Amino acid sequence: MSAAPITPVGPATTRVDVSGALRGVRPGLALAFAIVGFFVVSALLPALLAPYDPFDVNLRDALQAPTLAHPLGTDQSGRDVLSRVIYGARESLYIGLAATALSLTIALVLGVAAGLSGKFTDGVINRFIEVLFAFPVLLLALLFVTVFGAGTTTLIVAVGVGTAPGYARMIRGQVLAVKNSGYVEAAGALGHSYPRIVRRHILPNAMRPLVVLLTLGVGQAIVWASGLAFLGLGVAPPSPEWGAQLDAGRTYITQAWWLEVMPGLAIVWFALALTAIGRWIQQRLEGGQR
Repeated sequence: MSAAPITPVGPATTRVDVSGALRGVRPGLALAFAIVGFFVVSALLPALLAPYDPFDVNLRDALQAPTLAHPLGTDQSGRDVLSRVIYGARESLYIGLAATALSLTIALVLGVAAGLSGKFTDGVINRFIEVLFAFPVLLLALLFVTVFGAGTTTLIVAVGVGTAPGYARMIRGQVLAVKNSGYVEAAGALGHSYPRIVRRHILPNAMRPLVVLLTLGVGQAIVWASGLAFLGLGVAPPSPEWGAQLDAGRTYITQAWWLEVMPGLAIVWFALALTAIGRWIQQRLEGGQR
């Protein structure tokens, strides 16, 4: 009697998983990861990608349209725009990360305190958040610039404080939702202490959206910072920061459109790519489809 053939399980299972993973990645999402990856590499290793020194002045090549030698053209000082966009990713990403980190820190303190406290403290914190909502980011930037002067630190603080109220409300709502959930009530009925419930159940589950907020917040912070820099409230030239490039190039917009379009596209693409990745992470955390 012949033995029945043995079906190889391991390799077949592996092939199915890989093909399923490939089918799950949409082209738009893959493009978003590619854009973010390019700008992250630009921020970490700009010399690897930039063809020229971003601060190398050559007045003979000033305001050249895009050519093979300068794919994104040159600025008013003859500096290569492509190199400045690549090097500008480091400063723009630093500002976005630092402003988002500051914003989320403030939001965590306010949101968690409001969600875990009683009605009186919750009401006081909510009134304070509403006061912060009354000050737009631009107004806060003007206030900080008047007091501390324009610069990177001022830009980070202005954007961080200005965007914190929205995150604080989201975190407060998440903490309240977890606090009033069934499994938290069950933990209390089993005799667990309130600090243990907060440490083991409320905070870990309430903090899950922070990854999404961080991803979305960096793109938003870069847009805000670039807008403020465009108004002269950010990093001073000759910095290659994207908003500073927009500010420096607006004088020549009628004769050298690439000075505004190229850094503007970098801001838009990076922010859109981060938003797409943030939405994908949110769907994954919520158990949705990619």
